[in-house]
Amino acid sequence: MEELATPQGRRIAFRRRSGRGPGVVFLGGFKSDMEGTKAQALDGWAAATGRAFLRFDYSGHGSSSGAFEDGAIGDWAEDALAAIGALTEGPQVLVGSSMGGWISLLVAKAMPERVAGLVGVAAAPDFTEDSLWQRMTPADRAALARDGRVERASAYSDAPYVYTQRLIEDGRRHLVLRAPLALPFPVRLLQGTADEDVPVAVAERLFAHIDGPDVRLTLVKGADHRFSTGACLRLVEATVAEILAQGV
Repeated sequence: MEELATPQGRRIAFRRRSGRGPGVVFLGGFKSDMEGTKAQALDGWAAATGRAFLRFDYSGHGSSSGAFEDGAIGDWAEDALAAIGALTEGPQVLVGSSMGGWISLLVAKAMPERVAGLVGVAAAPDFTEDSLWQRMTPADRAALARDGRVERASAYSDAPYVYTQRLIEDGRRHLVLRAPLALPFPVRLLQGTADEDVPVAVAERLFAHIDGPDVRLTLVKGADHRFSTGACLRLVEATVAEILAQGV
């Protein structure tokens, strides 16, 4: 594992595999890290196929610097831009899982010339507004205003997740479903029908919103938000390979 110092002074932990391009970059989800099942599966796929591959931890995640509660969407997008800019060469296929799908879209808007294709796996654009904020009770919102944070139980951790006022407010500055979203490269959205965190309606909304010449949505019946069964992992790998086979 290595570290990258970003222009903002954060230290981003990463693992990079050399290989031929276009390379592949994995962008993880909220409070996830680069040692997750999908990231490691793609790393193994890259090793087997000789493809360049990058995975990293956003600040406040995994082995990177900073406290998770201090971060927000804009910070993590900056981390992704810094990592891709400094650690890869040429166009990349971005694979964004959950929140990573949102981050991937922000990267694509900021540096379209560096994106060869995009794969969203249970992509969660604008989730701070459309999911977190909309589902908060009046008591939650009052606590957020009073304390600057609110805790919620998580299905993925014994400890509760902490959501901050800054996370909500910063998220509003980076929404991607309220303005035109032109993606002139291949886009593949993979979505499980049993996903309780990111409903199918979110994938359908994103699919309809994207303006691009080659956009496809694949629904996997019975797959949940983790999207990490053997069949799901093989689908992610095959989808990346299909984009690369187009000679992008």
